[in-house]
Amino acid sequence: MTLPLPIGSTIGIIGGGQLGRMLSVAASRLGFRCHVFEPGAQCPAGQVADQVTTAPYDDADALRAFGHAVDVITYEFENIPTDALDLLQDLAPIHPGREALRISQDRLTEKMFLQELGLATAPFADVTDAASLETAIARIGTPSILKTRRFGYDGKGQVRITDPAAAAQALEDMQGAPAILEGVVDFSHEVSVIAARSLDGAVAAFDPGENLHEDGILRSTTVPARLSHAQQTDAVLLAAKIANGLTYVGVLGVELFVTPAGLIVNEIAPRVHNSGHWTQNACAIDQFEQHIRAIAGWPLGDGQRHIDVVMENLIGDDMDRVPVLARTPDCALHLYGKATTKPGRKMGHANFVKRP
Repeated sequence: MTLPLPIGSTIGIIGGGQLGRMLSVAASRLGFRCHVFEPGAQCPAGQVADQVTTAPYDDADALRAFGHAVDVITYEFENIPTDALDLLQDLAPIHPGREALRISQDRLTEKMFLQELGLATAPFADVTDAASLETAIARIGTPSILKTRRFGYDGKGQVRITDPAAAAQALEDMQGAPAILEGVVDFSHEVSVIAARSLDGAVAAFDPGENLHEDGILRSTTVPARLSHAQQTDAVLLAAKIANGLTYVGVLGVELFVTPAGLIVNEIAPRVHNSGHWTQNACAIDQFEQHIRAIAGWPLGDGQRHIDVVMENLIGDDMDRVPVLARTPDCALHLYGKATTKPGRKMGHANFVKRP
């Protein structure tokens, strides 16, 4: 049996963005120290962490020093270079593990893994060249979406194909990157489940949230979602099946499409997730503390929701609304400390709780 990480231990976090920031805050509340490894200067997590290493992910000496200085390693994003993990894995435990990263870093590998678990996904096909794209379109049809297999997020790295005649241009837009064609799913809305799995295999999940996207970026998450009791149960069981299938440790985000034929898995994220930020003000134990508990070998907390809530991302010029939001009743602000406001950049979020 793995002993819980003692209070005062140091948690290493790869990535210094807002998720790393909120993980650091949660860890500090449990008495842990945090050491962030981030290539960029003046990162959001660095404002609240005990220590920051500012170095590129190919700096072996910096990675080695980081690994020796921490007791466990986690991460806030999934596209970590493999070479960095090869070095770090011999210096401290990494949670979630390498297998979860390997699967989630590649859309094709992820879809195949989900189907092996017996879960429904959008129809898909590997695309390596113009001929394979033509074959994929003939089988899947249009509209469909051509996506890079790796490194896409917030709607980036994908092209919608509504006419087979546009396939050549869509493939050119991929700039030679390995790609996957996905059929467009007819769904009423998207929901996501934030689940956690501990070192001893215990699984806990938060209530599903209903997501609204604009321009490929999450705009809001509403809880409770529009789901029947049976659908809610299925969503939670589905997320648990994925976590167990990965022998996962930590918090996992699972995005689902709600269709007349049932729930279809869109994608998984091996980390705390934007659509789980509502837990900070609607649950006694939020997703960030749950993640820290899991990777530290502590018991998972009770994630029961005690109030209805809407989480709204503050993107770009939404920061101009902060003075008004600060005076708005039942609105909890979470700002990320980013110095520069840019279009499409997540600057913070607001949780609007709904009193009974």
